[in-house]
Amino acid sequence: MKTAYASAALALALAASPAIAQNVKITPVGSHPGELCANDRATIFEDPTGVRILYDVAHNVTGADDPRLGEIHLVLLSHLHGDHIGDQKLKALGAGTCANSDRVPAGPNSMTAEVAAAKNAALVMTRNISALIAVKVQNIRGGKPIPFCPRTADVTNVPVAEVCRSSTDLGGVFIAKAPNASLGVAITIVYASHANNVPLTLLSEAQRAALSTDGAGLDFGPPTGFVIKFTNGLTAYLSGDTGIHSEMKTVVSDYHKANLALLNLGPNAGTVASSAHAMNELVRPASVILTHPNEAVTEGGKLRPASQAAALVKQLKGTAHLAISGRTMEFDGKGKCVAGC
Repeated sequence: MKTAYASAALALALAASPAIAQNVKITPVGSHPGELCANDRATIFEDPTGVRILYDVAHNVTGADDPRLGEIHLVLLSHLHGDHIGDQKLKALGAGTCANSDRVPAGPNSMTAEVAAAKNAALVMTRNISALIAVKVQNIRGGKPIPFCPRTADVTNVPVAEVCRSSTDLGGVFIAKAPNASLGVAITIVYASHANNVPLTLLSEAQRAALSTDGAGLDFGPPTGFVIKFTNGLTAYLSGDTGIHSEMKTVVSDYHKANLALLNLGPNAGTVASSAHAMNELVRPASVILTHPNEAVTEGGKLRPASQAAALVKQLKGTAHLAISGRTMEFDGKGKCVAGC
């Protein structure tokens, strides 16, 4: 009896303490604390080993010194549209309305480059996209060209010694490992059905003049999404601004077996009907986090019944969560939110 009691006590102790440490923490970074607002995109992921990832900084920070960011090891960027690369920044936290936050120009380098330079982070994105961001980081720092990230046995140890960029493209995998960790976080670049033209304000004057003559834009390769496999088993699909496509099933679901989706909403990223079909029939995650809404989704932290997000929530089979700014959600390895939801 004593042995059984001791074993049970040990099991309870183990369950009570490391369980939370085994969860992935996901914190949306938006324009208005406690709300999901029209221009919200940025998201921070923290693996149980301590690897911290910023995804699509967008227009959601006041600057590279925004205290909500904290330590950032990896900066991910799905594509170069201004509302993702960050051609603007918040005038102030909570400024403007939830439907239209007050923003100011971010300058010639973008908030993505500003944050990466300030945080000494690794750029994880396609080589074409990272080439542009690397030039912007070099402009900020006034130093040597940004190198590819060092790898040992295909693993990059973080924090990196200096800003570096991944050498991956569509289908490529970037693995980041924290000090003393036995496992790394694996990030795969996946297809997105969208566009990838850069804002003209972030190009040289000569390039702007050449393109504007014909009303043209400049693309830097394909737009993307990501699949992140965390060390606790959670596999998150970051959709990017994509319409519905067949690889959601064949690659994201069948191969990667994603059990969580961070789904971008809005007219350029799918209708309510197509988004519901993509999640329910193609990706089929246990949980879906809704972000990038292009509308004020909440008021007083509560879902607005008349919003498009509310219409989608009613159709989703997986558990739906709103990307409420500043609210940290914790997910277990099976894609279930166990805290903060």
